[in-house]
Amino acid sequence: MQTRKLTFKVFRFNAATDVLPTYKSYTLEVRQDEVVLDILNRIKWEQDGSLSYRRSCRHGICGSCAIKVSGKSILACKENVFALADLFDGNLVIEPSSTKRAVKDLIIDKKDFWSKYEKVKPYLIASIDEHPVKENLISPEVAAKIEDADYCIQCGVCYYACPVVEVNPDYLGPAALAKTYRFTADVRDSAKKKRLMLVDQPGMGVWDCVKCNECAEACPKGVDPIGKITHLHNQLFEEGVAADSVAARHAVVFKNTIRKHGIIDEAEVVRYSEGTLGVMKHACEAFSMLTHGKLPMPWGQAKSEHLDEVKKLVDIASTNKF
Repeated sequence: MQTRKLTFKVFRFNAATDVLPTYKSYTLEVRQDEVVLDILNRIKWEQDGSLSYRRSCRHGICGSCAIKVSGKSILACKENVFALADLFDGNLVIEPSSTKRAVKDLIIDKKDFWSKYEKVKPYLIASIDEHPVKENLISPEVAAKIEDADYCIQCGVCYYACPVVEVNPDYLGPAALAKTYRFTADVRDSAKKKRLMLVDQPGMGVWDCVKCNECAEACPKGVDPIGKITHLHNQLFEEGVAADSVAARHAVVFKNTIRKHGIIDEAEVVRYSEGTLGVMKHACEAFSMLTHGKLPMPWGQAKSEHLDEVKKLVDIASTNKF
């Protein structure tokens, strides 16, 4: 079996005794079938028994071993070391999912993750017979609308890969939002509107997602959180829950200007979203854009050469009325 000698730079920190973290290097002869968890085990068992990390099932089901390797969010039990070495040209830096939440080496405090997860009530809410005589079944076609959102293992990989989570402590994060969709898409759940009202709130809900796709890239189970967040946006309008907010109006005008011009009317997006008075706070930026040819006058707004095709695409893609 093929082997390689690789050096791993590992994050070391003890919140009880250390002020700043350090990185310690370990060199091992690695087999081509080994995953990152094998390396962590070998470092602990063969070189440094003080190394701390979480692990459990080893089958990619429990999510305990979530970490980052050279900035890539992974489950240590799933990622092949050779593949990562090729991807990062042999520069392998092993860190916790969130260095600022580190408690001991690769172990982090996930309190914020779990508190937000609990906030969305991650369980079915329904009036049920406590002594049923048959199962509450739904058809495969109806179950398919959940789109594998129930595959989430709460590993937190998507959460700690999300840039919004790092700058906004109130944001629920992709895992909690994907879990919300798991139940808003379930016809057996009776709390759909209440769930949607929660995630419609500015500062914490779906409108604060920046569509960077990092959560989908990171998810080890293919849950596609960004896809679920997009579905939640649509459900807010379908159920008439979306509040008259800057974010909701931005979604409306974005679609309308694309359909009208085939391209975005930047000035109209700001005016419609924030109101005529709200435009005034952007006066300096608007003047700069205007003088640099970045902002046309209303009567000079360009239109796409293929406007008819764009309109057809918008109409086909629109699943609800704003």
